[in-house]
Parts: sequence; C-alpha cells; structure tokens
Amino acid sequence: MSSKGKLSAETVGGAASGPKLRFPEFQEATAWRTTKLNSLLFEAKHRNRSLELGPADVLSVSGEHGCVNQIEFMGRSYAGATVKDYHVVEYGDIVYTKSPLKKNPFGIIKENKGKRGIVSTLYAVYRPFRECCPTYLDHFFSIDYNLNSYLQPIVRKGAKNDMKVNNADVLRGDICIPDFPEQQKIADCLDSVDALIAAQGQKVEALRAHKKGLMHQLFPQERETQPRLRFPEFEAAGEWAEATVDELIHTVAPPKKLQTSDYQLEGDFPIIDQSQDFICGWTNDAGALVDKGLPVIIFGDHTCALKFVSRPFAQGADGIKIIKPRRGIDTRFLFFALEANPVVQDGYRRHFSALKKQRVLFPDPKSGEQQRIADCFTSLDDLIAGETLKLDTLKTHKKGLMQLLFPSVGEG
Repeated sequence: MSSKGKLSAETVGGAASGPKLRFPEFQEATAWRTTKLNSLLFEAKHRNRSLELGPADVLSVSGEHGCVNQIEFMGRSYAGATVKDYHVVEYGDIVYTKSPLKKNPFGIIKENKGKRGIVSTLYAVYRPFRECCPTYLDHFFSIDYNLNSYLQPIVRKGAKNDMKVNNADVLRGDICIPDFPEQQKIADCLDSVDALIAAQGQKVEALRAHKKGLMHQLFPQERETQPRLRFPEFEAAGEWAEATVDELIHTVAPPKKLQTSDYQLEGDFPIIDQSQDFICGWTNDAGALVDKGLPVIIFGDHTCALKFVSRPFAQGADGIKIIKPRRGIDTRFLFFALEANPVVQDGYRRHFSALKKQRVLFPDPKSGEQQRIADCFTSLDDLIAGETLKLDTLKTHKKGLMQLLFPSVGEG
C-alpha cells in the first residue's frame, strides 16, 4: 500500500456528530465521520538493514515528551548488539510502543516530531496517508481516555503484562475525524498552545535555576565563613557564626497525627505530611491543629521534603518533624539555609539524625541580614509561584480546549 493512497471516505455507522466546538470556517462543513484508523495510517516496514542509521539515532517514546533521541534525552543509547533489524522512523510517522505506563496500560501512540531515527522491533511504525494529519492524531491520542478507550478492545495483555497484538490490528479500531483542513487547523491550534506552555515552562525553570545560583552566592559554601555575595549594607559586617542544626532548633509535637484514611478532599484546615505536595489533604478536626509558634519548618524524615508553614495545619500520618528555631535565628532564614544545603535522600530510611548533624552558618541576629536574605528568597519564591500558576492555567486551558475540539472515542 503506497503512502500516496487515497484516504478512504467509508464511514462506520454513518456520519458522526463531531465535537462540541468547531472553528467558524468549518461550522457549515461536512460532518465528522467515524472511520477505521487503517484508512488514515498504514504500517511502515522499512528496516535498517543497510545500517544507514546507528545507535546514535535510536529513539524512545515518552508519554510526556513523545519520540525522543535516547542519547540526547537519557544520556546514552540502549540499543542492542545490532540495530540492523530496527524500524526506520521518518519525521511525521506515528509510533506505537507496546510498553505499558501506569496511566496508559495498553501502550502509547506518538508522532515523531523530531529528526529521522530508528526504534526497536518492540515498536510499531505507521505512516499517514496524504489526507491524514499525524499531528492531529498525536493530540487526539494524548488524551488518556481516548488512547485507553481505543486500545483496550484491541490489545490483549499477557501473563507478564506484555501486549498481545500484531501491528496491523492496532489500526483496526474506529476513530472520529473531520476532513484534512479541519484536522490541520486543530493541530495548528493545539501546537500554538503547546508552544505557549513550553515557553512558560522555560520561564519557570529559568527562575528556579536563578534561585539555585543565587543561593550559592548568598549562603557560604563548604569551608567558607561568609557568603560570596552580600547586600551593600552588610559588606563590612564580618564573618558568620556556625552551629549544628541540632544546636539551633527544637521540635514541636502535634496534638495528634491524622491517618491517611482521615484525609478529605475538602475541609477548613490543610493536612501536611512528608509527601512532595505541599498540602496532601484537608480536615475539619480543630483538635489536630498546630496553631501556636508559627511559622515552622516541616522536614520529611523519609523523603527529606522541606516545607515552610505559616498557617495553622494538621500533621498527616507519621514521618515528619516540626522544627522551630531557637531565639536569634529567623525561621525563614533557616528554611532557606537548609534548602540551599539539602540532606541527600538515602532510600526510605530516616534522615532527621543526618539533618541535626549538619552545620549552618548564620549572620549576627541583630544585624538584620538574616531577614534581608529571607525577604529576597521569599520574593523570588512568590515570583516562581506566580509563574507556575500561569503554567498550570495554560495546561488546564489546553485540557479544556481538547475536550471541546475532540469527540471522545465512542461518541457519534
């Protein structure tokens, strides 16, 4: 079957109703149709027999990032002893990986949006017919519900969680599509949103990198007694004092510890535990509140997660230490000092003893330098939080837009 073959106009079950939202120029256009995926794609069987491509060109398929070069993305090639039987993947090809993910237990389908490469025989490679926009399919199958609903009736899972499906059968499911111009319009729209998300994500990462670099300047490094960079009013203030964390803190005991079964989706008070999420649940149990001596620092004994908490909260489960600095040490300053020199997690063991042994350098409590540094990083954290919120808003906007632009599998 040639890549120049004509797209089949055959419908399955008649015309489909289509999505909830259409662009103005297509509102009077032909109704969407339900058709077999093999009318849009055909299997590309080009093997790397002539060894035109090598291990440096091996691709993998990531649920988040799509088709990626293994060396560029993971730092090395995971190719076998020979790559002569690998499938050749051209730009715009669709790749199906039979490796299950937690969110996608039947594998994932992605477009190769990067340069030409090769994939192992565990993958299937498909090429679009002329009137099929592969980027449209990539966006459509990026919705977990659409992907899982499409593959579930086709794929059988073996005893070892492997996929029992041949490459041709993957294309025998039904999909609801518009004509090519509308496919392209939807793809272009979602690509533009992806570009905004990528740009905003880079902005957030740049701010985080800036904060990390600033921490190296505003806190003394190993074998140093003062920071390399000081605010002008403290340049002549002299060296910092030094003490262990254990000498600088005391721990706070909560009234009670809530079990994970007590976590609620809504409530008056946040629950904080050692997970990476700042808030892990909610409660209405006022008797569990830590509400005196705030702010405090939360340390995850197993996870090494650090959290600065300035509002009443309840402790979730076990495994956290509630830390309050002794007189003369600003709580925010200590939090950022610990963040600048974090305890390295060593498996799921307890780490509080290692934290207590760490040495912390700090300026004269009366000079105001602790508060100045804390204010600086608090402002930077507020900026990062604001830009992260914009990023999350864009992602939410895209998710809602996709629900309007695509009918779900089975609709129509």
